[in-house]
Amino acid sequence: MSGGRRTNESATPVAHQGEGIMKEFLAAIQFLTICPIPRSLQPDERALGRSLPFFPVVGLLIGTAVSFVDWGLGRLFPSVVTSVLTVILLIAASGGLHLDGLADTADGFFSARPRERILEIMRDSRIGSMGVAAIVSVVALKIALVASVPGAGRLWVLLLMPVAGRCALLVHLALLPYARPEGGLADLFHANRSRGHILWALLFLLGSGWLSGGWPGMAAGASAFVLTLPLAAWSLKKIGGLTGDTLGAACELTELAPALVAVALLKGGAQ
Repeated sequence: MSGGRRTNESATPVAHQGEGIMKEFLAAIQFLTICPIPRSLQPDERALGRSLPFFPVVGLLIGTAVSFVDWGLGRLFPSVVTSVLTVILLIAASGGLHLDGLADTADGFFSARPRERILEIMRDSRIGSMGVAAIVSVVALKIALVASVPGAGRLWVLLLMPVAGRCALLVHLALLPYARPEGGLADLFHANRSRGHILWALLFLLGSGWLSGGWPGMAAGASAFVLTLPLAAWSLKKIGGLTGDTLGAACELTELAPALVAVALLKGGAQ
C-alpha cells in the first residue's frame, strides 16, 4: 500500500515535467512557424519564454519538411524554378517573421544615425529603401545558392539552413544584453537565456551537419556558428545589444552560411 503511494507521488512530478516540456516544444513551434496549435494545447507566456532549447529542433523540422518538398518539386520542375519555390516555402514557414526583422535592422543600421535614433527607425512599421534592398539581396542570394548546390548536397543544405538560423537566435540571446530599456517580446526570451544555450546550438549544428552531410555538412554547421559571432558583435556595436528585429536579421543571414559553404565545397562535384 505505502509502496504504491510512493510510486504515484513520484510519478506526479515526472508527469508535470513531461507536460511542461511538451508545452515548451509547442510554444517554440507556435512562435517560429505558422503551424496552428489547437486552442486546448496552446502554451502560456511562461512556456514560451522557456522554449529556447527547442528552437534548433523546430529548425530541423522545418528543414526536413522543406527538403522533402524540394525533392518532390525537383521531379516536376527545373532546378531554378524549384529553388524559387523552395525559398518561398522557407519564408512562408515562419510567416516572414525574420525577413521583417532583417528589413527593420537594415533600415536602422545603415541609417548612419546615433543609437537612440537607430532604435526609433527599427520600431517604425514602414520599410525603407535599405530594408527593401536587404530583403531582395538575401532572397536572391538564397535562390542562387540553393540552385547552385550540386546533387545530393541540396538535401542536407536545405535541412541545415533553418537549423542554422534558429541556432543563431540562441547564440545572440545568450551573448547580448537587451537593447531597449522598456522591454519587448524578445525580453521574454532574454529572461530565460543561458550561456549553456551557446554550447547546445554548436553541438546541434555540428551534429545535424555531420548526420545529414558528413564532413561538408559539419563544416557548414561550424561556419554558420562562426558567422553568428561577428553578427552579434555588430549588433552590440550599433545599438548596445539585441532586439527582436536584430534576432530576425541574424536568423536570415545565418541561414546563408550552409549554402555558401556547400557551393564552395561541392562545386567540383564532390558529395
